Amino acid sequence: MQLDVLLQAGEVEQTDGNLARAVAGLAYDSRRVKPGFVFFAVPGARSDGHEFINDALARGAAAVVAERPVPRPGNAAAIRVRNVRRAMGRWSARFYDYPSRGMRVAGVTGTNGKTTVTYILESIFRAAGAATGVVGTVNYRYRDSVLPAPHTTPESVDLHRLLADMARAGVESVAMEVSSHALELERVRGIDFDAAIFTNLTRDHLDFHGDMESYFASKSKFFTDYLPASGKKKKSAVIHGSDPRGPELLEKSAALGLDTVSYGRDAKWDVHPVDISGDLDGLRGKLQMGDRAIAFSTRLIGATNLENILAAAAAAFAMGIEPDAIARGIAALKAVPGRLEKVENDRGVTVLVDYAHTPDALERALKLLKPLTPGRLIAVFGCGGDRDRGKRPLMGEAGARLADVAVLTSDNPRTEDPMKILEEVEAGAKKSAAEKAQISELETRNATRETGFYLVEPDRRAAIRTALTLARAGDLVLLAGKGHEDYQILGTEKIHFDDRAVAKEEIEKLPVLRNL
Repeated sequence: MQLDVLLQAGEVEQTDGNLARAVAGLAYDSRRVKPGFVFFAVPGARSDGHEFINDALARGAAAVVAERPVPRPGNAAAIRVRNVRRAMGRWSARFYDYPSRGMRVAGVTGTNGKTTVTYILESIFRAAGAATGVVGTVNYRYRDSVLPAPHTTPESVDLHRLLADMARAGVESVAMEVSSHALELERVRGIDFDAAIFTNLTRDHLDFHGDMESYFASKSKFFTDYLPASGKKKKSAVIHGSDPRGPELLEKSAALGLDTVSYGRDAKWDVHPVDISGDLDGLRGKLQMGDRAIAFSTRLIGATNLENILAAAAAAFAMGIEPDAIARGIAALKAVPGRLEKVENDRGVTVLVDYAHTPDALERALKLLKPLTPGRLIAVFGCGGDRDRGKRPLMGEAGARLADVAVLTSDNPRTEDPMKILEEVEAGAKKSAAEKAQISELETRNATRETGFYLVEPDRRAAIRTALTLARAGDLVLLAGKGHEDYQILGTEKIHFDDRAVAKEEIEKLPVLRNL
């Protein structure tokens, strides 16, 4: 592709140099530049791409794209734009020949539920006979390809290249997690969405957004900016009406002429449940979608997953998928990695691993599991380092209040002192009615199946071992915070650590339970 053709995607304010040259590729990291590439000097939180222009030129860049004037870089072209990230998204779409235009693309945003909704959508797409692709937190996958996911939503150059690969592989329908970072940083610019889904808004990422209003403003851009910009003929805003911010988004979307579909547990929403029953084996009931009701069953458990099912079903319904295919897709999904995922064992104990790493997500998980648990509910959780400190006492309070036994431990401490993090988590636990216990007291407390206490154990493996040692038949152990992650970040080092694998290993070491 010629550089002057690429520039037709817009955003250009000034050019200097020869534009009649071939473009071999796009890069936002100077280390990835090859001869003939366009280099985007992206401003970042830790480094500024403008500082690496010379390195990109030395590697053979044909053009540099910057937000401020730069001296004409030798034989390369200099292109100034108002927003490098926005230009990068639009130019990436043009360079890869707008791959999203030929596919059905559903994007999911919200604090919680994005991953599960994409898994359900993937299963529904397959049930409808479509070749599928998924972009999200767990991985990027299509056909026989499974790629690691360094970001929930990739940078725009990587994302459009991935969509182009999917299109070449015959992918027809894509489910994509769209993070607030992606919306704020223009990562999904240039994608032609068929549907945008909003699950909920609760506290998270305030280290990046600053406050809840800014966080909501970033989420809202999906419906007020990106979706209206889509070139698709029909564009559907699928919104959780029962969320406190849902009605506001519905109103904004309708005002922009978008097709709006609401969902929620109440009958007033376009898609809602009827006659629901559930236990630790799954959910059953009916989904009312407009004037059509379909029976469904799933192995996913709890009220939170019911909302995720409603979100996916509403989006599929909005995109014209037949209700029978929706029901088959819901039934076909057996589990979502790290989302209330069971760790099988023969001890009569239910062990679940969940990604709940926000106060709301942890509270929701514990509230839905409590009435399903015949014995004690034991929760293991912590908070990540170098992230929003304000949520730490909130999680401590919720966990200690709602679990019968809470074990406070490390998540990904990163460069913070794990004990300092736990002190802030414990400050919240102290506000509950739970009493702090010592590891040395556990045998005595467990003999009487005592409840209403919490422990502090900074070593995550030891914390998991403690919870499993406490558990008896009928109890439920929730390992919260890391979900599908198979690593732990200690300082700047990433070590292998998978809650699911660790739980299995520790269960195998336990003595046989008597008097079950």
